[in-house]
Amino acid sequence: MDFSDCLYDIGEQLDSDELASLKFLSQDYIPQRKQEPIKDALMLFQRLQEKRLLEENNLSFLKELLFRINRLDLLVKHLGTSKEEMTKELQIPGRAQISAYRVMLFQISEDVTKPELKAFKFLLSQEIAKCKLDDDMTLLDIFIEMEKRVILGNGNLDTLKKICDQVNKSLLKKINDYEELSRKVSQLYVGEESLGMLSVSDSPSQQYYESREQDSRSRQISTKVYRMESKPRGYCVIFNNSDFSIARKEVPKLHNMKNRNGTDLDAVALEKTFSELHFEVIVYKDSTACKICEILKSYQSMDHSNKDCFMCCILSHGDKGIIYGCDGQEAPIYELTSYFTGSKCPSLAGKPKIFFIQACQGDNYQKGIAVETDSEQKEDNLEMDSLLQKTYIPDEADFLLGMATVNNCVSYRNPMEGTWYIQSLCQSLRERCPRGEDILTILTEVNFEVSNKDDKKNMGKQMPQPSFTLRKKLFFPLN
Repeated sequence: MDFSDCLYDIGEQLDSDELASLKFLSQDYIPQRKQEPIKDALMLFQRLQEKRLLEENNLSFLKELLFRINRLDLLVKHLGTSKEEMTKELQIPGRAQISAYRVMLFQISEDVTKPELKAFKFLLSQEIAKCKLDDDMTLLDIFIEMEKRVILGNGNLDTLKKICDQVNKSLLKKINDYEELSRKVSQLYVGEESLGMLSVSDSPSQQYYESREQDSRSRQISTKVYRMESKPRGYCVIFNNSDFSIARKEVPKLHNMKNRNGTDLDAVALEKTFSELHFEVIVYKDSTACKICEILKSYQSMDHSNKDCFMCCILSHGDKGIIYGCDGQEAPIYELTSYFTGSKCPSLAGKPKIFFIQACQGDNYQKGIAVETDSEQKEDNLEMDSLLQKTYIPDEADFLLGMATVNNCVSYRNPMEGTWYIQSLCQSLRERCPRGEDILTILTEVNFEVSNKDDKKNMGKQMPQPSFTLRKKLFFPLN
């Protein structure tokens, strides 16, 4: 049978619920935002072909998808593969392409009853607006919404575990089994770059994903310090979003969003600091969400073999788990950082990928206890950068994400001086890199400096929050 005819016949036999399952299982390859236009299985197959995950001589991903949703009849009739053959195939190290995390969530969704789904929605009503938890919403829809709000992710399962513990303890066991299996694999493959692509089975050997080529490259670095000798060290990409007039005009919910006055001071400070640290700095002014993604994809496709690092700084408004482009459209933080995983950008495998993001993570004010202070600051001109946001980086080694503030709290920007976080970061880097201090020590100092500042008008404080999967010490020498 012709390849196109085969795909057409398979697509015609998949209903809307099965399509939703296939889309969910494909999310590691096709982000949610790009899945929204997909209305039928044929459109999904077309996207998979564009990603080169589905080709006439490579049907492994499609086979795995059909196997996971238990459409064994299509697997046998159209692809000539039995359940037993798939089970055996997926036990071979590196063959599973759908992450164990996503398979685990899918299995939970398949086992949940209607009363349990109702309980899920009730228990999440404090985290997700009731208008989004409508009666037609499936558990997969809920998982997607949780991921958008960064209360669910690989390595971020606490909220889900708490709910499953209340709703059905057998669901909790699935999560615990997954976590235990992941721990075993981590011990089996010490030094592997990533646990991002695991498959759920009884065999830990099935969990191996990271390529041997990346592994051998990382093992060549025997010291516990990242190499930082190339000049330039790498690219430092700065997105400086100031003007949100388009967002106010075109996105109703953002009609009160302010321009980010003072952000140019931060951009200048970052450019000066990282130029002195031997980075090739490129600044992009007022970028849309689409443009931010396109630019980072262009750096993803570059050859970084003669570079030792990659740096990205984003100055913008945000929401939970996302950054706003100047047009008010959303760019998920996880998607932005995930462009540079070892599998997607091999020339940066084993090298540090660093992201600094200046935006609020909430609209609450952090309250401090009363302490004596010698400083007098003018708070009248302080502004807050945005709404809701959390950190989100891949579960893979060699990432560092520096956020301006902890979850659900504002960060401060003075139109005349710049932001507390970026200005303190740049000052600490300029002062402490020459002393030979590593980046995590420097970020601890930034936490101290920023936490000592006060917004006396609102009795507010700010505490930056770094997240990292660095495996070694990271220094930025001046020589």
